[in-house]
Amino acid sequence: MKILVTGTAGFIGSFTASRLARRGDEVIGLDSINDYYDINIKYGRLKKYGINRSKAEEGEYVQSAKYPTYRFKRMNLENRADLDQLFSEQNFDMVCHLAAQAGVRYSLTHPHAYIDSNIIGFLNLLECCRHHGVKHLVYASSSSVYGLNEKYPFSTGDNVDHPISLYAATKKSNELMAHTYSHLYDIPTTGLRFFTVYGPWGRPDMALFIFTKAILEDRTIDVFNHGRMKRDFTYIDDIVTGVITVLDKPPQGDSAWSGKDPDPSRSRAPYRLYNIGNNSPVELMEFIEAIEKALGRNATKNFLPMQPGDVPATWADVDDLVKDFGYAPSITIQEGVDRFVKWYMDFF
Repeated sequence: MKILVTGTAGFIGSFTASRLARRGDEVIGLDSINDYYDINIKYGRLKKYGINRSKAEEGEYVQSAKYPTYRFKRMNLENRADLDQLFSEQNFDMVCHLAAQAGVRYSLTHPHAYIDSNIIGFLNLLECCRHHGVKHLVYASSSSVYGLNEKYPFSTGDNVDHPISLYAATKKSNELMAHTYSHLYDIPTTGLRFFTVYGPWGRPDMALFIFTKAILEDRTIDVFNHGRMKRDFTYIDDIVTGVITVLDKPPQGDSAWSGKDPDPSRSRAPYRLYNIGNNSPVELMEFIEAIEKALGRNATKNFLPMQPGDVPATWADVDDLVKDFGYAPSITIQEGVDRFVKWYMDFF
């Protein structure tokens, strides 16, 4: 099939695009390559999959030297005219939308970046899917939508009307926008609520990257909520397997769905929401111990209270994903951290 993957200089997007190209799909990858974090890491991901940096910076299509069915183009999703022209030229079968302005803490200081990318960019993408006959839109949501929820594990059947960051609010908005387009225009859409994805080539604003760098530089690490945080860490390979499995199976409307007792994760429209995580939350101190073991040295820790916008725990109920797709994460925390540390030492 011909598939558009957005965010392919990003963490999840780069792995997803390469996996699709490896199995023989024709892939067009997009990314704005903004400077939210070190662009050398973004270009490093592209280079790993055969995309030449100097050509990518020119904004033209770049053919991968590694995968004959993969091309990359630098583009901003807020540019409606360019995006519509792309869809007119390419006639995509499916869209895997993994681009976003990420980060909870950054949204406290740069709110407009989230509206531009996560709301306007997503609307432009929905309109293109509407007018160009896309058969399935899979898009990245986030565990952040659960906000103030304290019922664990988090279920897609739960109410998520109490976000505590603008980032989370934009992701919840994406889910609502997707349902509207599924209902009005019969576009199959599937939202995936990611739970703390980690692994090689991960984002430098994530805990694994921050802790590894600090420990190697003999600097103190800040441990928020006095180390009592829990996260449903999920290794990148397990995530990508889930994303592609879902992409291959567009949802159908649920005839049994009732507006008198509405399940927010499904609809009479071709619309679905899934959690995608490890279903096994890990305490932050255990995660730090795995990093210490992989590095062979101990961290100096500075214990601090909870930061604004953070939640004490995340825990994914993935029963629906297991039932519908046989989803089964397999990488342990120590194995995943070991792989990250090996990559970090090689790259830096």
